Amino acid sequence: MFESPAYAAGGAAAPGGGSFIFGLMPMVLIFVIFYFLLIRPQQKRMKAHQAMLGAVKRNDVVVTSGGLIGKVTKVDEAEIEVELAPSVRVRVVKAMLAEVREGGGKPAND
Repeated sequence: MFESPAYAAGGAAAPGGGSFIFGLMPMVLIFVIFYFLLIRPQQKRMKAHQAMLGAVKRNDVVVTSGGLIGKVTKVDEAEIEVELAPSVRVRVVKAMLAEVREGGGKPAND
């Protein structure tokens, strides 16, 4: 009784697919924004991290992603050996390094 059918406006869309381009523009704009705000900076950080890992050498002080700080005693292709304390050496996967500090300073005497 109170129901009436709803009809779409037939002449509102422009012929030739012009509305398709305008419908696609927000998606392209979102992709461009994501590229410049998320993807590109992440790629730059990854390249810098790879360069840092490639430059690790003996006697550098490193910080692992777990928070351990130690001096590099041996460098291999995929692993390094880190001296955490006198006579305490551990092997660490290179990818797990968070920071490399050039050269070690004089150790503190406790």
